[in-house]
Amino acid sequence: MNVSRDSRPAAAAPPAGQQTPTPSLRRRLTELRGPGVRPRSLDARALAALAANPGCRRRALLDGAGIDKGALAQALGSPATYGQSQFAIMRGITFESRVKADGGAALMRLLHERLRTDTAPPEGEEVALPDLSAAGPEGRAARTALALREATAAGGWALLDHPMLAVEVAGSPVYVEPDAVVVHPDGSWTVVEIKSFPMIDGAADASKVGEAARQAAVYVLALENVAGHVTARTGREVRVRERVLLVCPKDFSNLPTAAAVDVRKQLATTRRQLTRLTRVEEIAAALPEGTTFDLRPAEDGRPTRPAGELSEAVETVGAAYSPECLASCELAFHCRKRSREQGAVEALGRGVRGELGGLRTVGEVLAAAAPEAAEEAAEDRAEGPGRPDDPAVLALRRAAALRAEALAGATGGAARPAEERACR
Repeated sequence: MNVSRDSRPAAAAPPAGQQTPTPSLRRRLTELRGPGVRPRSLDARALAALAANPGCRRRALLDGAGIDKGALAQALGSPATYGQSQFAIMRGITFESRVKADGGAALMRLLHERLRTDTAPPEGEEVALPDLSAAGPEGRAARTALALREATAAGGWALLDHPMLAVEVAGSPVYVEPDAVVVHPDGSWTVVEIKSFPMIDGAADASKVGEAARQAAVYVLALENVAGHVTARTGREVRVRERVLLVCPKDFSNLPTAAAVDVRKQLATTRRQLTRLTRVEEIAAALPEGTTFDLRPAEDGRPTRPAGELSEAVETVGAAYSPECLASCELAFHCRKRSREQGAVEALGRGVRGELGGLRTVGEVLAAAAPEAAEEAAEDRAEGPGRPDDPAVLALRRAAALRAEALAGATGGAARPAEERACR
């Protein structure tokens, strides 16, 4: 479930439906990373998180340039504290190998049971296992497209193990690698996601299933690009199924079980959010001359660039921080620190931010909630956010009055002032 950054030479042809970055954009992204620094590969979780926060220009640029955000956060003094343990990674690899053993016999059996296809269950020798090996991600993507076209034209079962697919993100192509893709005899394709979290009594953790569905939606979206190309070349209609197969350990054992997960909602959201992402070249063009995120690593790999310089470079790109970023972005702790320093209401969550309307800072919120600020607001803000008749201001003043009333009651205070009663 890895994602690789585009690294093709200028003369190579892009995959179907994808745009090739211009030489000037490639040079600019290389400058942002630093000389000699290879682009960082994304994983499926990062790509799904990027689509979930399309307004964050900072993440779009850093991911588009292939910059190691974890190393950048470490150099800034705000390292990320999440990630999978080596034990969990090895357990996942072992489980996936078990699922795909014997030519994927267990996997194909589970797929036939859960998707209830009209065809007979495939026997081991009936399932084609195309060789997808090739040089580089672009070569593997081309080989995957050819294997999908051949398997679809043959009209039989085929199991593609770790195919490479291309998808455009912020105007820059990246390569995603699902666990498997199954070609059905009717010409349809199914994405297979293999996870190491358990299904207990036929149900798995809802949040983990949701995350897997968002990742699978990226794969379905990438497959749709290939499907259009295959249909045009073969004349046979190709359909990418919107129900993916999620394979997990059964209960507390290492035996595989599966469930069909409908990803239509996640697919629509991912498609819309990726479309909303500002193109990388537009963000890069707006940066001050000479901006770079180069860590200037020493021979032992430790960054030598001052944290102050890095922080200035990072702040040249706008961010859209929310508490949800803490579970999906390596720079989240740095962005949270800056957001708190600026008193931005985004640090309180997207829901709170939406309720506060045009009030952008905690200071503005506290001022609007203070009854003594009413006359000043009436003079200074006859129009726009923060005016006395703003619904957000009225709600804040009402909440402040209720809090004062509760505190007065707890301490045996006097009755409510007339102004507080008027707020009712």
